[in-house]
Amino acid sequence: MDSELKIYLGVDWGSKRIGLALADGETKMAMPFKTVANIQEIAEIVRAEAVDVLVLGKPIKMRGESEGLSPDFLNFLEELKKIMPEIKIELIDERLSSKAADALPGGDLKASRDEVAAMIILQNYLDRVEQ
Repeated sequence: MDSELKIYLGVDWGSKRIGLALADGETKMAMPFKTVANIQEIAEIVRAEAVDVLVLGKPIKMRGESEGLSPDFLNFLEELKKIMPEIKIELIDERLSSKAADALPGGDLKASRDEVAAMIILQNYLDRVEQ
């Protein structure tokens, strides 16, 4: 599939809230989308928005991957794969995405911190991978 036609969903996972952002391969600009509470809501959005690639922020501790990922995150990832086997899932380092979201000028931005973090995760992916 031509990358210009792809729809991307950025995901900032959290145990209480999951921030989402959307982008398309033509504009390559991530935009805050929604905050959800569970995988079922993500699956509904994937279908409704015809998402091709899900970009999931990988919560690596500041010292690096050697410390391992939380069991909750790994369970979330496995459940995503099980519920949506047809969707390509890309993992990207999300270190500091929430801090970067906090650092952005608030102004008129109506998106939650989680949605903005998802936007940063997705934009980082698009900037690196889909050039």
